Amino acid sequence: MAKKETSIDFAFFEYLRYFYQDNRGIIRNRYREITKKYLDYNDKEKNPEAFLRRPQFEALEMYVFIKEFMNNEQMYQIFDDWSKREGLFSDRRFYDMEGELTLFDVYSPKQYHDYFLQIKKYAENYPNYIFALAMGLGKTILMATCIFYEFLLTSKWPKDKRYCHNALVFAPDKTVLQSLKEIVTFDKSKVIPPEYIGVLDANIKVHFLEDVGTTLSTIDGSMYNIIISNTQKIILKARHKEKSPVERLFDEPASNNSELDDVLGLLQEISNNDDLMSNQRFEKLTRLTQMGIYVDEAHHMFGADLEKALHENGKGTSLRATINELAKELENHGSKVVACYNFTGTPYVGNKVLPEVVYAYGLSAAIRNNYLKDASVKGFSNVKSEAFLRESIKDFWNQYGGKEYEGLLPKMAIFGAEIKEVKEEIQPAVEGILSDLGIPLDTILVNVGDDKLTKDEDIRDFNNLDVVGTPGSRKQFILLVNKGREGWNCRSLFSVALFRSPKSKVFVLQATMRCLRKITNERQTATVYLSKDNMDILYAELKNNFRTSIADLKAKTDTKRKKVAVRVKEPPVTIKMHRLHYEYSIENKEYSDSIHFGLDEIDSKDYDATMYVKEGLANASVVRESIVNYMSDDRKFSEITLVAEIARYFPEIKCTKIAKMLRESKEGMPEILIYVNEHNAILYDKIIPKLFETLYKVEKEIVKENVDVKLLKKPREGGVYEFSGKEDLIVTQDSNDTIVMNNKGKSFHADTYVFDSKPELKLFLQLLNSKRVKQTYFTGMFTADQTDFYVPYIDPESNRLRKYYPDFLVELENGDYVILEVKGDHMIDDPVVKAKEAAAEEVAVESSMKYEMLKGSDIMDGKVDI
Repeated sequence: MAKKETSIDFAFFEYLRYFYQDNRGIIRNRYREITKKYLDYNDKEKNPEAFLRRPQFEALEMYVFIKEFMNNEQMYQIFDDWSKREGLFSDRRFYDMEGELTLFDVYSPKQYHDYFLQIKKYAENYPNYIFALAMGLGKTILMATCIFYEFLLTSKWPKDKRYCHNALVFAPDKTVLQSLKEIVTFDKSKVIPPEYIGVLDANIKVHFLEDVGTTLSTIDGSMYNIIISNTQKIILKARHKEKSPVERLFDEPASNNSELDDVLGLLQEISNNDDLMSNQRFEKLTRLTQMGIYVDEAHHMFGADLEKALHENGKGTSLRATINELAKELENHGSKVVACYNFTGTPYVGNKVLPEVVYAYGLSAAIRNNYLKDASVKGFSNVKSEAFLRESIKDFWNQYGGKEYEGLLPKMAIFGAEIKEVKEEIQPAVEGILSDLGIPLDTILVNVGDDKLTKDEDIRDFNNLDVVGTPGSRKQFILLVNKGREGWNCRSLFSVALFRSPKSKVFVLQATMRCLRKITNERQTATVYLSKDNMDILYAELKNNFRTSIADLKAKTDTKRKKVAVRVKEPPVTIKMHRLHYEYSIENKEYSDSIHFGLDEIDSKDYDATMYVKEGLANASVVRESIVNYMSDDRKFSEITLVAEIARYFPEIKCTKIAKMLRESKEGMPEILIYVNEHNAILYDKIIPKLFETLYKVEKEIVKENVDVKLLKKPREGGVYEFSGKEDLIVTQDSNDTIVMNNKGKSFHADTYVFDSKPELKLFLQLLNSKRVKQTYFTGMFTADQTDFYVPYIDPESNRLRKYYPDFLVELENGDYVILEVKGDHMIDDPVVKAKEAAAEEVAVESSMKYEMLKGSDIMDGKVDI
């Protein structure tokens, strides 16, 4: 087969994600425990109450992966190691037998090397990563979550060079700067485990540089600062003073200067670094330690056609120049830029993949998975402006007039190219059209940046468009100039109208996307009205920036999935169960025999700091591995300080007794000191737990509580639950299936069941058809506040108490109850699955029930007999 030609649009971030997904368990073993808890708290699969959407959580996973597994390596180095299975990718456990095939089956080694040289060419002196999430998926919240993670880990390991001590957040313009206030006002408890919130609240200091005259008041050398500013507030300024005749004589002409706003930029290119003049804010930043830089809507950074930045080694934008200069100054002060994290809406610009993308969740996927509204695009050609407006407003009113969504009226944004156009053409035309349709004129809001047309009250209403009960929320026709760019968020916006072509082509795309933000849990469809020229521009920009099309926008719903309303059957089914509570008591034990800590059984590889060295990036040299424990910065204990440290955990035990136990142990004090001083973690993993086990006896008593368990509770709102699933996996009580028709009295505590897999459906039909089964209920589709039928268990990875919702509850004809769980074969031995199984078996036994976990393959092969 002919091999593909590698180009700059090789999507390495997709392969990196596949690697993480395939090896998540092994990778997580290298994470700190706090990191695992932080991730699990935000994972809906482990914490049904988690706040982050799936794309946000997946981006967070990759953020942590790059930091704690890849150690903030440059993207070109990550790619090179991945393509050659070297460095951190050399562990054979990452690959199954199929993975033994060479990576060069599709691309040749030379093509991989050429791509490596491409991405290395544009690398900075600091790690630079891009997280591309479609507009409306919550990049600001993701950014805040990442910063909180950094500060939490910094509070525990301040000497670890991987973590950011401070965060500088850049916005490209004033509108995004306003939206970044959410970082300050955001409820941290939504993404931070409660036991860690106090640590951050006590330390975080926020500096919001909203006004041009605001100075930066950080303390030199301090930590936990979040500085939020648009680039104009901190940017290195180009010199504006007039040059002397001598300077003009010797300076080279800058005839090649140009404004770089063709694609997304607002910033001017800086042609000569000698022209840079720093300001007070920049100087303060250079005195902070370990800076993490976060750029919202990062495509502004490129400031022009990305192709020029990638292929012509063109000058960087003033923002990039500022970051580079800051990195250099921090290094001069003994600090550094830990990394620059760019958050943008797409991994593509000019239909090219941005070279340092770590994670991407595209527009099409966001629409398909109901994170954004659908969109219908209507284009008009050979019509005049007023006719375009009349048809657009009339159609909008026919679709959305008289409706409310979460208490908000649907809104239409009408864009003008200039203030004069809005004042003299659009506003009079809209007023006339609304009068003809009988729509009150006070539903109009004008926001064009002109004090004569836009008053303070209008600005207040504009900021309150999504605030229920305010005058702003009652506005429905918003007349705008240049408000299509990032930072303007309005969930109740259902329509955009843009007739005249703007100067910037990408503005058409930006304006269109304003109306896609999700509102309500139901799938909604927005409508975009464009001139034919603008429709063509939109098509081209979708191709360039998202590799999608208008047709994709119109029909991105997964046709294989069907949305259904699920109702609770009356009366709700209730069963008797035992809730188990555990009471622990501790008794003192007499110390008699010497302790064996088992230090000689420790595998030092579990604790050794390791360095991998590869001589030359472009050749196939062997990676050398060496132990570098001197880098771990472990504390060196003496006998006295070791005993004192242990005594912190045993306040009732005298230090003399602790010292005696250590001296009399099988290893003895000198050997213990050798192990502990080489790896401090051994003290907490081995020594202290063994001492506790020697000194105390822990008794566990199970306390049973008889409870009535509702298999399905009534919805709090609306009277129905909404689910979606593949049509062939949906079964209703009125199904024409023979087995269901003949046995529907044996099931359906809800009128509809939505199964996740074919094994679940097959098992359900088998249970219905069994003469041994009296009643069977599919319970696995209901979670959280929908049901009381759950099993508490301790997650072995996070050690947190969680709830597990089994798939089936079966009552047999003899009165016995059986709890059944269906699992894919590859999940049977998963530690979390095993923990759920153990907890469910204990609850089942105490409730006089039986619990059984079934393999999906056994069900499909007919090997399960109920």
